[in-house]
Amino acid sequence: MYLGIDIGTSEVKALLLAPNHQVIGSAGSPLQVSRPHPGQSEQAPADWWQATQLALAQLRQSHPAEFAAIQGIGLSGQMHGAVLLDAQDQVLRPAILWNDTRSATECTEMMAECPDLTALAGSLAMPGFTSPKLRWVARHEPELFKRVAKVLLPKDYVRLMLTGDYVTDLSDASGTLWLDVQQRAWSDQLLALTNLTTAHMPRLVEGSEAGGQLKADVAHALGLQPGIVVAGGAGDNAASAVGMGAVDAGQGFLSLGTSGVLFVVTPSYQPNAASATHAFCHALPKRWHQMSVMLSAASSLQWVTSLLGQPSEGALAAQAETLTLAQRAAAPVFLPYLGGERTPHNDAQVRGSFHGLSFDTDAARLGYSVIEGVTFGLKDGLTALNAAGSTVQRLSLVGGGSRSALWAQQLASALNVEVVTHGSSAVGGALGAARLAWLATGATQDTVCLSPEVVSNYRPDALEQDMLASRYARFRSLYASPTAA
Repeated sequence: MYLGIDIGTSEVKALLLAPNHQVIGSAGSPLQVSRPHPGQSEQAPADWWQATQLALAQLRQSHPAEFAAIQGIGLSGQMHGAVLLDAQDQVLRPAILWNDTRSATECTEMMAECPDLTALAGSLAMPGFTSPKLRWVARHEPELFKRVAKVLLPKDYVRLMLTGDYVTDLSDASGTLWLDVQQRAWSDQLLALTNLTTAHMPRLVEGSEAGGQLKADVAHALGLQPGIVVAGGAGDNAASAVGMGAVDAGQGFLSLGTSGVLFVVTPSYQPNAASATHAFCHALPKRWHQMSVMLSAASSLQWVTSLLGQPSEGALAAQAETLTLAQRAAAPVFLPYLGGERTPHNDAQVRGSFHGLSFDTDAARLGYSVIEGVTFGLKDGLTALNAAGSTVQRLSLVGGGSRSALWAQQLASALNVEVVTHGSSAVGGALGAARLAWLATGATQDTVCLSPEVVSNYRPDALEQDMLASRYARFRSLYASPTAA
């Protein structure tokens, strides 16, 4: 058996994978996000480790024999988070997360100081990345910054708990803004922007390589064998790609999680920072990918569900699905910028809004508007990827939003691509992590990185495309003039 652990923003997920590709079981443990000030987003690293242990205890209880047969562990995780450790491995402050926008000023400074930044890092400097966060800490918490001995990413803090090693993989390291993405190595030039050196960084490995071994005391506590290989693993998006079998050029997926991601594999390093896309290392050797990211995807639906007092996101989406095409065409237009935006705007200060509210606006219409606004944000992302040289005809849909048939069909129409869902879509990152664990034990890519069975298939609908076209044009105009009626 192979174990995949995904350190998400809202939940830690764990998954057991058999060598016949069957998912034996999965479990999750929820997480909370702290927002001490507007634009700030933090979590306590200790909460990730506690949630990991709880999820693994659930798996062990429900599948004891299979759990005991685990031969490899893989890690996936939310990217960009800054875990700051002192020389005794004590956490110095809550981790600053990927959706934290406090370091916008630092990004501007870094871009001005290092003209080579985008060519080296494959992206613009954005507040979500790890490096600007450290520059912010150095400015606002200087005494704490002096005590920083190591900087880890979220999944790699859990690795430290499992193995005692400071290690990260190249896909996750690509999101720090400290990596020379083409050379797949730390960049002294980029590290100097935050007064750090390679001594502050974890060791780099490919995602499919060994990234440590399970410590004896931890193995005993978890009910596993000591010495089990812990794979390099991947950032959540690269892990999802491995889980969907998107490992060769032209393959890709769309993730509707807390954030929204369009991910396309490329045959080489192809940066185009002008379109606010990211060019990162893939989790497998000698592969890269391009990615567009919107900050508030399924989290927008979660927000409006809570606001309306609805029982669940699925229940609200079901109400939205009952609207006729004409009713959808008259619904408010929603800008999904609840916490700023990355692709294509790179605007940390923009905020979300509804346009066209009326007395007949009800929960169903608001739910529809939010789903559509996220879809349009993803369409913006695909346009940016096309400008960066990527093309894709079919996208696997993963993440919690993939459970909505309305959303899947709307994405197919708006993006004008075939959209497919898989039975394991909701656990894409954990599945990819388990596959990377499998690879780290010596298995071959041809054996491991298969595309999961397609459960549902969605193709563009001409009538829906006509309706969406005019609404997308209005959506685009409202960003330029966000106070328009």
